[in-house]
Amino acid sequence: MSYPKLVAALLRSNPRNNVRVSPGRCRSTAASRRDEKHPRIDGCPVVEAAPVELISGTRHPESPPRSAVRVDFDNTQEAYRSKGNIELLRSLLVFKLCTIDVLVEKNKELMDLSRKVLGQWMFEKLMKMTFYGQFVAGEDHNSIKPLIQKNQAFGVGAVLDYSVEEDLTQEEAEKKEMDACVSEAEKESPVDHREKKYKAHRQFGDRRGGVTSARTYFYADESKCDKQMETFINCIRASGGASTDGFSAIKMTALGRPQFLLQFSEVLVKWRQFFNLLSAQQGKSDMTVLDQKLELEQLKESLAAMGVGAVDDKENWFTGEKLGLSGTIDLLDWNSLIDDTTRISNLLMVPNVQTGHLEPLLNKFTAEEERQMKRMLQRMDVLAKHAVENGVRLMVDAEQTYFQPAISRLALEMQRKFNREKPIIFNTYQCYLKEAYDNVTVDVELSRREGWYFGAKLVRGAYMYQERNRAKEIGYEDPINPDYEATNRMYHKCLEYVLEEIDHSRKANIMVATHNEETVKFTLEKMNEMRLSPTENKVYFGQLLGMCDQISFPLGQAGFPVYKYVPYGPVNEVIPYLSRRAQENRGFMKGSQRERSLLWKELRRRVLGGQIFYKPAY
Repeated sequence: MSYPKLVAALLRSNPRNNVRVSPGRCRSTAASRRDEKHPRIDGCPVVEAAPVELISGTRHPESPPRSAVRVDFDNTQEAYRSKGNIELLRSLLVFKLCTIDVLVEKNKELMDLSRKVLGQWMFEKLMKMTFYGQFVAGEDHNSIKPLIQKNQAFGVGAVLDYSVEEDLTQEEAEKKEMDACVSEAEKESPVDHREKKYKAHRQFGDRRGGVTSARTYFYADESKCDKQMETFINCIRASGGASTDGFSAIKMTALGRPQFLLQFSEVLVKWRQFFNLLSAQQGKSDMTVLDQKLELEQLKESLAAMGVGAVDDKENWFTGEKLGLSGTIDLLDWNSLIDDTTRISNLLMVPNVQTGHLEPLLNKFTAEEERQMKRMLQRMDVLAKHAVENGVRLMVDAEQTYFQPAISRLALEMQRKFNREKPIIFNTYQCYLKEAYDNVTVDVELSRREGWYFGAKLVRGAYMYQERNRAKEIGYEDPINPDYEATNRMYHKCLEYVLEEIDHSRKANIMVATHNEETVKFTLEKMNEMRLSPTENKVYFGQLLGMCDQISFPLGQAGFPVYKYVPYGPVNEVIPYLSRRAQENRGFMKGSQRERSLLWKELRRRVLGGQIFYKPAY
């Protein structure tokens, strides 16, 4: 099958088959009207508790009345019921060590020195008694089963994450990134019309810089990608065998050459910019993204004035047949037209307003580059099918903004294909991005029109410092919200929108992935307002293994679906992961003493209560 045909099969969309939602039923319109009434700070609306009638206006017939579920996050006896006293002491020791700057800053050097002085066997023992034992479940999919089963007994599931990473020098990482992100056409002719944001830059080639909470993959060759796909498959199988209704996490940059993600992201962004230009010409730039509907006649006039439409196949871009009978085109229709162009030309085509033609993003693609693009799509398809076969849900992790448009679009296409009967594929939305709310609302609306299950994981984000520095140095708009408070508001706004969609149709699903106790309480309040039972399994909670047990376990024992991100892998090969955990916990522990104080409170309670040798029973 040729590449254009394969892409057309994977990225299939036809506006004629979309199920139109009447304005009276479209909740996004109501949400838009409500947003206009709220004050805005730093461009982000202040989130307030919505009136109950707005949240609960459409009561699902299967949702029975119930009393509110309350969770006590101060009850240490319940929070640490699954932990023995040795585990509590280990947590206190590790968290204390994470507050000592010199230990955190020199953690890799100290671990290397410990290995030389103690020898490999003693070094591994020491690590398993401290950092490895706190944050990593075990060395392979068999050794992690006892921990997963114990957590399940206390109501906490698992998102398996094989956390082995290459321990590259900065120079090695930069070389790999530049080799993988620069095409042959760019090497031959460096002058092109590519946007700076979506080109590789050596000073930011090491994507690990400034990142403490996300693992990083660097492209070597296609065989390495095949091995990483096999690792993900084994992780999916392990998740299916070790737990019920589990998750497995994947990263797109592990599955292919990132050059494709850069280029496809730029294509999607340029088409979106073209839509915004046309919307502004019709005086609709101040509307919310889903309310921007281009009038067909005005659109034709604008395109004629620009000279757009004289494409090689002599077809007009925008025909009445493609647009249906509405006489307007919104962003979802527009995105679907991108798919139509892939059937007649090539995936990586962009509109040139000056010439009025569709043009390739680059002058040419080699045959091997086309094969690499196709293999990435094939690997994604293989992983999704394995997830279905093993009863596992697949979590597509978010990455840098210059990769993310392509990652989100490919995850969306997987949802359209595999989320027909139930949610299998979950996309990740980073709420520190200024565009997070628009991204969530557009994807939710598409799922509603087409009738598939929307799956989302909400995070605040892992690449803030790196993204800010890159935007400043290279010279493009900072994509990050201006401060932490604005990010919090964005998180709550996106969360409330998806909760409303759950209340509206029961076909959306969300994982609230956060260590922020206030955000968890906010979610519980909204669920209680809409009488959304935790047993409906529509709202999940997620935290990292070894962190915030005072949130995870009370939620699980109260009946809420809650999951720990469970990393595993050999001791020596997860050192980069442990290094990041130490760095992340330094800021976390210095900012809040709550977790340590709760651990001490429970340990004192047990000692004074005669439970010196306490062991969890399950």
